[in-house]
Formats: sequence, C-alpha cells, structure tokens
Amino acid sequence: MANKTPSSIADQIALLKLRGLLFNDEQSAHHFLENISYYRLKGYWWDMQNDFTLHTFKPGSYFEDIIERYNFDRQLRLILFDAIERIEIALRTKMIYYLSISYGGLWYLDSSLFETSRFPSNTLITIHQNTIIELKKEFFRSQEIFIKDQRKRYPNQDADSWKILEVVSMGILSKLYKNLKHQLPEKALIAKEMGLNLHNELSSWLEAITYVRNIIAHHSRLWSRNMVKIPIEKLNNPKSDWLNKPLLPAQIKKPFLIITSMIYLCNKVTPNHHVKKKILELFATSPDLPMYKLGFFNNWQKHPIWK
Repeated sequence: MANKTPSSIADQIALLKLRGLLFNDEQSAHHFLENISYYRLKGYWWDMQNDFTLHTFKPGSYFEDIIERYNFDRQLRLILFDAIERIEIALRTKMIYYLSISYGGLWYLDSSLFETSRFPSNTLITIHQNTIIELKKEFFRSQEIFIKDQRKRYPNQDADSWKILEVVSMGILSKLYKNLKHQLPEKALIAKEMGLNLHNELSSWLEAITYVRNIIAHHSRLWSRNMVKIPIEKLNNPKSDWLNKPLLPAQIKKPFLIITSMIYLCNKVTPNHHVKKKILELFATSPDLPMYKLGFFNNWQKHPIWK
C-alpha cells in the first residue's frame, strides 16, 4: 500500500466534516489539532463512528465531545499517577525493610531467595538473573546524587538494596516480588501489610498497576481501552471494603477493576488519601460522558469500596 500524503490541519478538519463530524468552533478545533495530533485524538472518537471502514460518524457527533473525553482522560491519568506513586513507594519501602532485616542489604542478589524458573524462550537464564541485569542497567543510568556517590566511592561493589531499589522502576520491583520464593514469610508479610492475604493477589495487582503506570508515563489513552493485564478480582477474605458481587466481563477488561484495586491499596498504605474523592469529583464534572467506556456501569457506586 502506498504511503498517504500528509494532511494540513485544514484538510484534517475538512475530512472530519466530510465524514459527518460537527464543529461548534472550527477555529478552536484548528488550535487543538495544532497541539494534539489527529491520531492521538482518534482513539477518543473511534466508538463515535457508525462505520469503521468508511470512518463515518454517528449523527450528532461533535468535535467538542472528543475534546471533553480527551481532557477527562488526561485528568483521570493524573489522579491515578498520584495513587500509583503511593503504592509504589509503600511497596519499595516494605521490600527493602523486611528483606534487608532478614537477609542483609544484598538480598536481591541471593538466588536462593528466588524461584529458579526460566523464560520459555531462553532456558539459559533464570527470570531472577534477567531481572538483576535490568536492575543494574537502571542503577548505572541513574543520576541520583546518592547513586553517583555510590558508583564513585565503591566502583566495584554492589549497592545495598536501600540504595539501588530506590532508583528502579515499579516494573522491576513487581518482578522481584513475584519471583521471591513463595514460602518466604517476608513475601506473605509484605502482601499482608498492603492489605491482601495472598502473595499471588498482590503480584497480580502489581503487574496490572505497572501496566497502567506505563500507559500513563507515555501519556497514552485509558479511555475505552481493554486492559492487557487483569488483576485478580476475587480476593481471599479482603481486609477492608472491596466488591460485593462479581463484575461483568466488560468491567473486568476495562480500567474499572484496576482503578478499584488502586483505591483498595491506597486505603491501606495511606488511609487519608483523596484519590477516590478526586475521581468522584472528576466524574461529577462530566456527567454526560459514557463512563461505561471505562467499565464504570452496573451500579458500580454500590460496591462497598466506592461508597
């Protein structure tokens, strides 16, 4: 297929109009398209089409509705990033503390503490060994003053966990936690302190939250997105308010379940947080948006955690 000819902003607006999109203010639309690319916005209007081959819009579709969705999604991602920061810092702190107290500052290098499972595609290296390779790459990239000092003063020594784990990503923390041997009491203790009874519940949640964190870090869309990582829904004797009935499949695959998981963890690690309050206030500012696109439907407000 031949490459398409690039379109000017005026051409983009003309094409959208030809496909049935309405505009209250074309000058304002021109400004938005100068600063938010056509294909970034496309994810927000995809479900507003009535023909996905011809890309024609449903009657009564307005460009301003697309911008409202875009701005809502942006605000939601900012709120969720706050929640993720709280969860990530709590996890980091607990892993450093409990595992260092039990096994010393270099516990993360001790292969006897980790499962020996290997990648199906690479039987020569364990998951733990690969995680350490990733961890050390982040260590040598870091420009944190205490890490630069560590590299300068102790160039051939491994850094203690309370230094090196402060500068690694949530993805690496999640991998380290998941790969810890299941019988380690510290693994269970960390899960318990995060509000969960089983380490596999926490591992599942951390993977899903890391996935959302990466979406947010790249300024990508949560709106109407199907989640690749799905957190465990049915908890073993939840320690605080959770869901009071099974979710529908569409709620599980949309962001609703992951967002609810974040609220649960924030309730445990920072009881006075305002994450849920901010989400509810954001919803109140856009009452006409189809929130079911995020999985918020089927009387979601009646679940104990959302009351």
